[in-house]
Amino acid sequence: MNTTYSTNRIRLLAGIAAIAVLPAPALAADETVVAAEADAFAADDQAQEPGRPAASSSGAPENVIIITARRREEAAQDVPLAISTLDARTINETGNFSVYKLQQLAPTLQVYSSNPRNTVVNIRGLGVPFGLTNDGFEQGVGIYVDDVYNARVASATFDFLDVAQVEILRGPQGTLYGKNTTAGAINIRTNQPTFTFEGSAEASIGSYNFHQFKTAVSGPLSDNVAVRLAASGTSRRGTVYNVTSGNWINEQDNLGFRGQVLFRLGDTVDLTFAGDISLQDPECCGGVYVGYGPTQRAAARQYPALAAFFPGYTTPGANLNSLPSTDPFDRRTNIDATLNAGNDIGGVSARLAWDIDDNNAFTSISAWRFWDWRPENDRDFTGLSIVSKSQNPSQQEQYSQEFRFNHSGERLNFVLGAFGFYQRIDTQGLEQQGPDASRWNLTNAAQITANILNGLRAENTQFLKSTSFALFGQLDFALTDRLTIQPGARVNYDKKEGFYERRVFRGNGTELLLTDTDAVSVAQRGIYAPLSYAPEYSAWNFSYDLTVSYELADDVLLYGTYAKTFKTGGINQNGVPVDGNNNPIVSAYSIEPESVNHFEGGVKTQFWDRRATLNLAAFRTTIDDFQANVTNGQFGVLRGYLANAGQVRSQGVEVDFSVRPSERFTAYVNGAFTDAKYTEFTDAPCPPEFAGGTTVGAGQTPGAPGVPGLSPANCDISGQVLPGVSKWAFSVGGEANSPATIFDKEGQVYFGVDTSYRSEWSSNPSPSIYTFVDGYALVNLRLGFRGDNFNIYGWVRNAFDAEYYDQLNFGPSNTGLIAGNLGDPRTYGGTVRFDF
Repeated sequence: MNTTYSTNRIRLLAGIAAIAVLPAPALAADETVVAAEADAFAADDQAQEPGRPAASSSGAPENVIIITARRREEAAQDVPLAISTLDARTINETGNFSVYKLQQLAPTLQVYSSNPRNTVVNIRGLGVPFGLTNDGFEQGVGIYVDDVYNARVASATFDFLDVAQVEILRGPQGTLYGKNTTAGAINIRTNQPTFTFEGSAEASIGSYNFHQFKTAVSGPLSDNVAVRLAASGTSRRGTVYNVTSGNWINEQDNLGFRGQVLFRLGDTVDLTFAGDISLQDPECCGGVYVGYGPTQRAAARQYPALAAFFPGYTTPGANLNSLPSTDPFDRRTNIDATLNAGNDIGGVSARLAWDIDDNNAFTSISAWRFWDWRPENDRDFTGLSIVSKSQNPSQQEQYSQEFRFNHSGERLNFVLGAFGFYQRIDTQGLEQQGPDASRWNLTNAAQITANILNGLRAENTQFLKSTSFALFGQLDFALTDRLTIQPGARVNYDKKEGFYERRVFRGNGTELLLTDTDAVSVAQRGIYAPLSYAPEYSAWNFSYDLTVSYELADDVLLYGTYAKTFKTGGINQNGVPVDGNNNPIVSAYSIEPESVNHFEGGVKTQFWDRRATLNLAAFRTTIDDFQANVTNGQFGVLRGYLANAGQVRSQGVEVDFSVRPSERFTAYVNGAFTDAKYTEFTDAPCPPEFAGGTTVGAGQTPGAPGVPGLSPANCDISGQVLPGVSKWAFSVGGEANSPATIFDKEGQVYFGVDTSYRSEWSSNPSPSIYTFVDGYALVNLRLGFRGDNFNIYGWVRNAFDAEYYDQLNFGPSNTGLIAGNLGDPRTYGGTVRFDF
C-alpha cells in the first residue's frame, strides 16, 4: 500500500481518537433536531413525525421546513428552486443510508454503480456519461458535506454518518456553490456540536447477516467549547454466490467515524474543526451471466462458438468450470478473478462563521480530503481466465478553500463568494491476460497453440493535477412585496495537467515495443499497445442565471429560471487513439467545455391550512459539446476515450405532492417525466449488435443492420435516449399511526409504506436492443412503536422480491456476452433506536 496514504489515514484516525478521549459529560434527555422533510414528502415537519413535532434549530414555526440551499436558512416553500429534502428520520426508517439508495425516494435522481469508482450520479439524466470513469472530467452533480465539495463521486460512497438533512437540488448550481455543477447538487448536512447534552444509539440486524450500528454523542466541554462524536458500521453477507471461490460476493463492509469540536469565540464567531474517515473492504463487485445477443461478427467469433472451445462451459453442472446457472436471478456466478472494493475516504475541515451584525455574515470553509481506492475486478465477466487481473488503484488528495459573504436585508439579499480548489490523483493500473485469452481473442492456430497472450500484461502509470479558482455571487431583490428578481454570475478558471503511460510486458517478462514488427508482437499489440502522452487543458469561463419569482397568493409561489452555464473542459486519462505512425493524436488529448442552456418554470403551493403541499416544475436543458465516452477501432480492438458529442437535451415535468389530513396519517406522491435524448451525435460508438458489420445507417435504430451509412465503429444515434434515465419515475408512500401504551411506555404504533417505480432505461452509452433494463417497482414496509426518545421497528425492503438489474454490461471483444449487476433481493430485519 502507498505509505504516504497509509500515514494519512493513521494520522486522521489518531486525530479523531484524540477527540474521543476528551472527558465526556453525562447525557441529558433533551434532543434538538433540524426539522427537514422534503417538499417531496411533507407539507410540514409534523407530516414526517406523526404525533411528535420536531423543533427547528432556527426557531422557525413547526410547520416550516428549513433549508440552506441558498446558503442561508429559509423556508423551503419560499425558495424558487426545485428541491427535495430528506430529514434524518426519513433516511433512517427507510434504510436509505447512502447516496446510492436515495434514488428510491427522489425520482429525478439516478445513481448507478458497478463499483465505487465507477459510480454515476445524475439528475434528470444529466451529470456524467455512462462508461468506465475517466478522472479527466468533472462531475455534473456536486456532492457537498457541510459545504465541503467531494470531487469524485467515488469519494462520496460512504454511509451517511450522523446526518441531519439531505437536500437534492435540481438544475445548474454555480452561482451559490463553490464548485460549478451543471445538473444539480446533493447538499448533506450533519448534526453539529451542541451546548446541551444529547446522544443517540441505534442497532439493526437483518437477513443476509445484516448488522448495522449508529451512535452519536454531543455536549459541552466548557462554556465555549462543545464536541460531537459519531460512529457507524454496516456489514452484510453478499447476495450472489460465487461457486468458484465459495464466497458470497457483493457484500457490505463499512466503518465510519466523525468528530467535531466547536469553539464559540464570543457571541458572534463560531469555529468548528471536523474530521471523518470511512473504511470499506467488501468482497465486491461481480456480475452474473444474463445471456447472449448476436452480433455481426463471424459465428466463430461470437460467444456460443468461443465458449464451446471450453467443453461443458455453457452447460450448467457439466463440470467444475461450467456456468452455475443460465438464470441470472438464481444469484450464482463463477467469475474466477479475485474481487475487492477497498475504499478509504476521509478528511479534515475548519469552518469559521462570523455574524458581523444582524444583516451580514462571513463564512470560511477550509478542507483537505483523501480517497484511497484498492480494487480487484473480473473484467471478462466469465469463469474463464481471459482477463486474469484488472485493477487500477488510485490515490486522491484534494484541498479546497471557500469564502462567502452573506447580506440579508428587508428587500435585498445577496451572497458573494470565492472558491479555490486543487486535486491530485495518482493511479497505478494493471491488467493481465490469462491462459484462456489466446483461445478467446485470436484466430491464428499457431498463436493459439503457443498461447502467446498468456501472462501479457499492461502496466499503466498516470496522474492528474487539477486546479480551479472562481468568484461567484447571487442576489435577490424584492421589487414589490410579491415580485422578486434573482440574478447570479460566476467567473471560473480551470487548469488540468495529466500524464498517461502504458507499458506492456509479455508473459516471459520482456517488454513489448511499438518497434516490434513480428506477427506475434502485432497480435499482442492488438490486446495491449504501449502508449505515452501528457495532456493539458486550461480555460476561463463565465456563467450566469436569472430567476424571477412572484407570490401569487400567501401560499402560492410562481417562478421561472434561465441559466447559461458550463461544465469545464477535461483531459483524457484512459488512453487516446493513435495515428498511422502509432503516435497519440494530440487533438484527442482534451475535450471542450459543455455549454448549457437551462430553462425552468414552476409553482409551489400549500393549501388546506398547510396540511397539503403541491409543487410542480417543468424544465428544458440543452447541452452543446456534451462530454461522452466514444470508441475508436484500432489494432483490432475498440478503445474508449472522452470526446465531445454535438448536443443532448433533457426536458420534463416533475410533481411533488404531500398531504396530512390528520395527526394520524400522512402520504406523498412524487413523480417525474424525463425525456432525455441525444439531439446530435453523429459519430457515436455503435452498439454491440453492429460489431463486425460493414455499414450502419445514419440515424438508424439499433437492430436493423446492413443499411448504407457510417462505418461499423461509429453510428449516428441522434434522437436516441440517453443512458441511465427512465422516462417515468415515481415515489409513493404513506404512514399511519395510533396512540398506544406498551410496557408502560406511551407512544405510537405506526405502519409505513414506501414504493418506487422506474420505467425501462438504457444501460449502454449507445442504446442497444440487448441492454434495456426493464421497468420495476420496489415496495418497502415498516411497522413499529416509537415514543419521545425511542423507536423500535421491523422492516422489509423489496417486500415482493422484485427481480431487477442495477446495470447490464457487454463482455469484452463484442462477442455478444451480456452480464449484469443484480439489484438487492427482499431483505428484512429490525431496528432499535434510543435518543438521550
